[in-house]
Amino acid sequence: MPRCQRRVNILRTPEERFAQLPGFDFAPRYLETPGLAGIRVHYLDEGTGAITFLCLHGQPTWSYLYRHMIAPIVRAGHRVVAPDLIGFGRADKPDDDAFYTFAMHRRMLVEFIEQLNLQQIVLVCQDWGGLLGLTLPPEMPQRFRGLLIMNTAFASGDLPLGKGFSDWRAWSNANPDMNVGRLMLRSCPQLSMAESAAYDAPFLDVRYKAGVRRFPNLVPDRPDADGAALSRAARDWWRTQWNGSSLMVIGMKDPVLGPAVMRVMRTHIRGCPPPIELPEGGHFVQERSADFIDKAISDLTA
Repeated sequence: MPRCQRRVNILRTPEERFAQLPGFDFAPRYLETPGLAGIRVHYLDEGTGAITFLCLHGQPTWSYLYRHMIAPIVRAGHRVVAPDLIGFGRADKPDDDAFYTFAMHRRMLVEFIEQLNLQQIVLVCQDWGGLLGLTLPPEMPQRFRGLLIMNTAFASGDLPLGKGFSDWRAWSNANPDMNVGRLMLRSCPQLSMAESAAYDAPFLDVRYKAGVRRFPNLVPDRPDADGAALSRAARDWWRTQWNGSSLMVIGMKDPVLGPAVMRVMRTHIRGCPPPIELPEGGHFVQERSADFIDKAISDLTA
């Protein structure tokens, strides 16, 4: 993959925006991505166990989404690593929409895993965390041992995207300065106002939201789209070569990546047992992780 040569204006959210977020007293850690113009990536790294739960978020969230899952995993004796994708959370935010591509995000994740030399990984993925993350184990299978998959899909470009996603893409394109906190509150009405505001913390104004608004247009809608061939190859690998443990959790009220999509996904994950179905869960089941995290830890670390 070629090195990134595009010159972009890099925005960095002031640290005071992240002070006293509810349920989020984790120490920030940073690394730079040499292959991506030295852009700074933020991540959480909690616990010291041999097994690492690598938690990948999607749009429009950041590592704050995993705050409820971290403590139970660490108490069980394992490590949790949760990066913020470029353009999200405490990570740097290039203000040029064109900078954000499937290949760029994936390159960051590959570099991130290699720089931290992560081993014995349980991949924890949802939304774009899955579209990107599911392409990683086929490239470095020796590093991965388990999969916790939640409301996501393969970015294969060979299946219709559906009305729910088309409506979301149209809405996103019409609202480039989307209110992230309000969106999260609508999807997760159990959030407090302070938690809703925490999802807004990374984004001072519309300039900081290039990565957020770009993602819907990066979902492959044709076979030759960026990332589509790689995702089809990954889909074949998961169906035929995956030998690790798996657990699927479905938020049954997700209008875009809900039961129908996830039941098809299960057919592509070799050896995937029957899913945990959360009747009141929407797209962001991490916000209801008390309903499944203990079983996930037990099943995926045995």
